[in-house]
Amino acid sequence: MYMTYEKPIAVSYYRVSTQKQGRSGLGLEAQQAAVEAFCRAHGLTIDSSFTEVESGKRNDRPELAKAFAKARRIRGVVLIAKLDRLARDVSFIAGLIKQGTPFICVDAANDDTFVLHIKASVAQEEAQKISARTKDALAAAKARGVMLGNPGNLTNEGRARGSRNGAAARKVQGQHNRDAIRQDVLDARERGLSLRAIAKEVGVGTMTVSRILDAEAK
Repeated sequence: MYMTYEKPIAVSYYRVSTQKQGRSGLGLEAQQAAVEAFCRAHGLTIDSSFTEVESGKRNDRPELAKAFAKARRIRGVVLIAKLDRLARDVSFIAGLIKQGTPFICVDAANDDTFVLHIKASVAQEEAQKISARTKDALAAAKARGVMLGNPGNLTNEGRARGSRNGAAARKVQGQHNRDAIRQDVLDARERGLSLRAIAKEVGVGTMTVSRILDAEAK
């Protein structure tokens, strides 16, 4: 989204979801590369950078606040690599637009505020649908007596065992539900929940949660 800024000076803002990602640079390097490429293409100079280790679902972002405050002082622009590094919450993004400090999401640099609102709305709705589908599928599976919580159920061997338990078990262990479980675990982790809290919310075992998070970090 292009917004008018007074000087060709930028403040970059990056966000990673976990302390492990922050230490390893996982996801951070790609964000930095995107912002730096945008600056080169548009003649911008990065004055300072701020990195947040926080869930995109949380609105209390001290580093983001610092980035916007710095941009106001130097009359520059805040650069963010991707819209989802800001939030998947429409009202949060609308608030940033309303407060007037210019910012640009590199992956949506040509979008006006109307299109930006639409993209944020779609992302928010999809996240809610994935969460609802996962919970409904797990509740139905438990009602049918399907055993959940075994990390082996997410392996090829586990799926083979599940096939012997009938069509209901096969459905739960299908690719769609595995993807939904994975997404729900990652979303819960972004909200800062512990392994035990994630397992309770999603309805799987802590070992399953750990394996999903470890696979995502590789």
